[in-house]
Amino acid sequence: MILIIKTNKEKLHDLEFVKPIEEIVQKKFITKHYSQVKKEDLKKAEKIIICGTSLKDNKFIEDIKEFGWIKEFDKPILGICAGMQIIGLLFGGKLKKKKEIGFYRETFTKEFLGLKGEQKVYHLHNNYVSFPSEFESFAESEGIVQAVKHKNKEIYGVLFHPEVRQKNLIREFVKL
Repeated sequence: MILIIKTNKEKLHDLEFVKPIEEIVQKKFITKHYSQVKKEDLKKAEKIIICGTSLKDNKFIEDIKEFGWIKEFDKPILGICAGMQIIGLLFGGKLKKKKEIGFYRETFTKEFLGLKGEQKVYHLHNNYVSFPSEFESFAESEGIVQAVKHKNKEIYGVLFHPEVRQKNLIREFVKL
């Protein structure tokens, strides 16, 4: 079972940030808001996807302690946009401001969940996080890390929204 975690506070935003991921995953999954995730959910989950949210919805940053379980979780995690920011903050990264909206070209220096070389990806964020050395960067532009993986754990993060153009990245993560 895949646990899909919502970071948005407005239910209407599910249509943009959660529903597309549910449609891509297609396998057995449950979707819960981060404030409702229980220990039993984490035990049952084979993998976790932490979704993004809208530009003005940063409540998840105020509630970062709700995600403390990530550092001890021993199964694959994929953080998308807000999810990547959460992962970075939990591992000691610093939150920084930079608005990026629209399609950007990113170059993947090594294969990352099926992506390699130049990719046109969709950005929608106000913030990004600097990552500590325990993470390997796979794509970076203007000093902003766009795709990372923890060096010792199956923790992945992307700042862009693969549910828009790189649906196969999510499928590759599900196959892990």
